[in-house]
Amino acid sequence: MPDRFIRGLARFTDVYTRSLPYWGRSRGRTDKLERPLNLVVSERKVVADGVVSLRLAGADLPTWHPGAHLDLHLPSGLRRQYSLCGDPGEHSYRIAARLIGPGSAEVHGLRPGDRVTVAGPRNAFPFVAQGRALFVAGGIGITPILPMVRAADRLGLDWRIVYKGRSLPFLDELPQGKVTINPGRDELLADAPAGGAVYVCGPSGMLDAVRRGFRDCPATRLHYERFGPPPIVDGKPFEVQLGVDGPVLPVPADRSALAVLRDFRPSVPYSCQQGFCGTCRQRTVDGNDILVCVERTDGERLVLEER
Repeated sequence: MPDRFIRGLARFTDVYTRSLPYWGRSRGRTDKLERPLNLVVSERKVVADGVVSLRLAGADLPTWHPGAHLDLHLPSGLRRQYSLCGDPGEHSYRIAARLIGPGSAEVHGLRPGDRVTVAGPRNAFPFVAQGRALFVAGGIGITPILPMVRAADRLGLDWRIVYKGRSLPFLDELPQGKVTINPGRDELLADAPAGGAVYVCGPSGMLDAVRRGFRDCPATRLHYERFGPPPIVDGKPFEVQLGVDGPVLPVPADRSALAVLRDFRPSVPYSCQQGFCGTCRQRTVDGNDILVCVERTDGERLVLEER
């Protein structure tokens, strides 16, 4: 009887441990990093047309888990987020950037030996190592997906990946027998596992197609990360005023206060545009903080402190 109990307990422990998020079982430091981290670019590679990867080295790096990202502080003062796409077991961080704007141009200009400042890692897109999974990546959206694929493979999970794009960075790092390349939008969820999970990261059009198709697919859990701001649903127009005597800017129902502020003043800081990094936080004259990328006012006018 005791042996049967011990064997049963061992099986339960194994199943329970495998059901924990992959990030719940890593070694090393997992404390939340509040101070900036000064790192050195140790490697730069062109991994696809218009895409470079950088390896960032430093001492005593905090551990990270699939789906995590860094906030990269650029020399110009811009702050941008980049998913970690290396291996959590390595003693360095790897990021990748597609050349699509001034922030990514700065990243492309970095060379080995250059110093950078980062904050993080943070994770708003965690991988849960349980059951069967379908990964869907669009273009540079492969970066948070790639460590998830490695984790699923190491754990022996049943998984497949759909990869859509033009230059397909890191394709050579994916097991070829489990990859579907550039299917039509109606086929993105063709391999969605019954009772399993779907993880998707990519442009808004792909994400919207997956979310629509998910209603009719056999998977039961959808996890996603969006590149760019989420669509505004049921928004109401209002005004933003810069200081009690400053200019008044109308904010249409379908735009964010951040978008309007950036039209007026391009130097307004921002990063994720989804409400979790805090870069765009502004203070109202009433003493309240507001994330202008996603938050709106219920009144007719929002008056911000002038900076």
